[in-house]
Amino acid sequence: MNMMLLFERDFIHGARVRITDRRLDHIRKVIRPEVGDTVTVGMLDGDLGEATVLSLDREAVEMEVVFGAAPPPPLPVTVLLALPRPKSLFKSLQLIATMGVKELHLYNASRVDKSFWQSRKLHQEAIEEHLMLGLEQAKDTLMPRVTLHRLFSHFVNDALAEIIEGKACFVAHPSADHRPCPHQVNAPSVLALGPERGLIEHEVRCFRARGFEPVGLGARILRVEQALPVMLAKMFDD
Repeated sequence: MNMMLLFERDFIHGARVRITDRRLDHIRKVIRPEVGDTVTVGMLDGDLGEATVLSLDREAVEMEVVFGAAPPPPLPVTVLLALPRPKSLFKSLQLIATMGVKELHLYNASRVDKSFWQSRKLHQEAIEEHLMLGLEQAKDTLMPRVTLHRLFSHFVNDALAEIIEGKACFVAHPSADHRPCPHQVNAPSVLALGPERGLIEHEVRCFRARGFEPVGLGARILRVEQALPVMLAKMFDD
């Protein structure tokens, strides 16, 4: 945790906050401040700042907060991700939040195991928990928006047009005749990734028919949580 994320419920009086949950454990066991020390904090969907420790024990930490800095700018990209297995999903959620992605669409595909859609890990609370871990890592406060699409046909035929409007669109698909992942796009874009076993050709054709350009990362086949940061780094490297 490089920054403690704060919520409206944390404020007990004016600029004073009281923390009693997992964040307290991190402060006590990892940061271990003394009274009078400061901790980097950020208000959810708001500014960054510093909090001065007023009291600290096993029950709670109380701090006085001063905000004064904007969060880092988001990446100008929307990510479309075929729903991965739960362990990979959690890694991917933390990753997109850390890298500055603010819009994620999880969609169904032929090679997505149907059981993944029944997982309790898709509950809003579980998704937000891992997004918050990514924000804390990056010292960011702007919560990404995550939308679920359980039917591929509805996703590509009805939802996709609004998502991609006015943006450069790319679909990750390993093939010798596809161009390499573009470098320094640095413009409003959409990046689609399939499941770990890849998109079937029909699904690739659906994306191509809607203006997506297939791109790849060479001969090596990467896991979703590996391919995603590599492609984002290439596309938005300053």
